[in-house]
Amino acid sequence: MVDVREARYFVAVAEELQFGRAAERLHMSQPPLSQAIKALEHRLGVRLLHRTTREVTLTSAGAVFLDACRTLVGASTAADAAVRQAADGQAGELRIGAVTSAFGDPLPRLLELFQAAHPRVDVRVREVDTHVAVQSLRRREIDVALARQLATPPGCERVTLRREPFVLAVPVSWAPASDEPWDLAATAELPWIWLPRSISPDYHDQVVACCRAAGFAPDARHLARSIYSQLAMVASGLGVALVPAGAAHRPEDPAASRVRFVRLEHSATIDLAAVWRRETGPLVEGFIASARAAVGDPQVSPAAPAR
Repeated sequence: MVDVREARYFVAVAEELQFGRAAERLHMSQPPLSQAIKALEHRLGVRLLHRTTREVTLTSAGAVFLDACRTLVGASTAADAAVRQAADGQAGELRIGAVTSAFGDPLPRLLELFQAAHPRVDVRVREVDTHVAVQSLRRREIDVALARQLATPPGCERVTLRREPFVLAVPVSWAPASDEPWDLAATAELPWIWLPRSISPDYHDQVVACCRAAGFAPDARHLARSIYSQLAMVASGLGVALVPAGAAHRPEDPAASRVRFVRLEHSATIDLAAVWRRETGPLVEGFIASARAAVGDPQVSPAAPAR
């Protein structure tokens, strides 16, 4: 088997066709280079060079071997560069898990900033529920989670990307056109579209807390698996739902005209946060820097674009 050092030696000799110039190019003396090439030919059992007192030329086998050595040296150089770039956070793979609502905002802004600064990083994104996102972090299936997370999971760090009050989503035919806030207690007799706690524990608990503070237990008649599913069911006239205020800003959604978003007199808030394992690498650090910059953290800005 030919090693990279031998391949570099042979490429230099084959391209210079003169041992003295090849040795200078390799920053070594000529005798060890000549000995290395002779040892290589002996081990391979093939003559690679014709040598005379006046010139050095390639044999037909040497010409074929030169192409293979160039490939080997190129692969080694690329591997060295890839390792250095990965160590600097400029190459590699970043795996992101995000809840459905993050795909509208802020994930597009975060990815734009991050990829401008890290164009050689391969970003992989998957849609996940909040509880699955945290589990996937712990199992090292993803590197960063964008989830509805109020508390920081053990062994993790988090940064709040968006903090939103809840608003009440109501079928447009159920609510008069008014900007006046509602008392949530007025919905006590209405059917509710519910997000189970198994999907997003913090989200579920905040909704429950709002209803308890208003003095009632909601009639959780219909179940959804995401905020957007909740809104689609509201648009179908099935019931009402508490959703983050940011979910109200989706004019591209054809169902938006069939839903009215009503402010509440007293409302809890819910966070959309980026969560990552405490022990992390430069790729995650770069993404979090982009996340902080995207939400206006003056302390952190994305790294300069790689050149």
